[in-house]
Amino acid sequence: MTKKPNGNRASARERQASIIATAAALFAAKGFSGTTTKEIAKTAGVSEALVFKHFPTKRALYAAILAEKAQFSELLEAVEEAAGKKDDDRVFTLLAGYRIRRGADPTLLRLLLFSALERHELSEMFFRKHYRVFYDFLAGYIRTRIDDGGFRSIDPLLAARAFFGIIVHHRLIHDIFGMPMHRSYEDTVATYIDVFLDGLRAGTGVARSARGQSE
Repeated sequence: MTKKPNGNRASARERQASIIATAAALFAAKGFSGTTTKEIAKTAGVSEALVFKHFPTKRALYAAILAEKAQFSELLEAVEEAAGKKDDDRVFTLLAGYRIRRGADPTLLRLLLFSALERHELSEMFFRKHYRVFYDFLAGYIRTRIDDGGFRSIDPLLAARAFFGIIVHHRLIHDIFGMPMHRSYEDTVATYIDVFLDGLRAGTGVARSARGQSE
């Protein structure tokens, strides 16, 4: 039975948080299919019955993990404020900085990879809650900036995917493969933003067709 340091039984909320944290770590290490509720209970130091009391199914537990990890309201508010001011650097820096930051939890990325590779129904839930909202927002912002002449004409959705592709690739290299950072987090984000925005801003990019005609 899980107990607090003073010997009293842990509260229901504390037990639930412990189960979520344990399950997240196991899912990230072994995948959804490779983790059993019995293993979760043993690692969390509770009975399997208690796990089912809080979470009737593994799907419910996985959903709780996503809800626990998806704390994006403050980020979205800040991004929306920057977008309203058409502050391109601020918009992209906020989005990149959230994913590339000191102490970023690699659990989410591992969960995303496992859920996609296992091809279970939760992969769509994960993508929708953790990535789709930002893809859609950024694509909409890029379209707005194209319309007002700030960005050159380009497919907004592909541009948004390209930007997040940079960020996810960075996370793969450093969080999954463990390669050390050779620049500070701040310098890394600034470099990615400079490279990406230089390709988007009107007058800075050279159209592919124009390059082809000159060759």
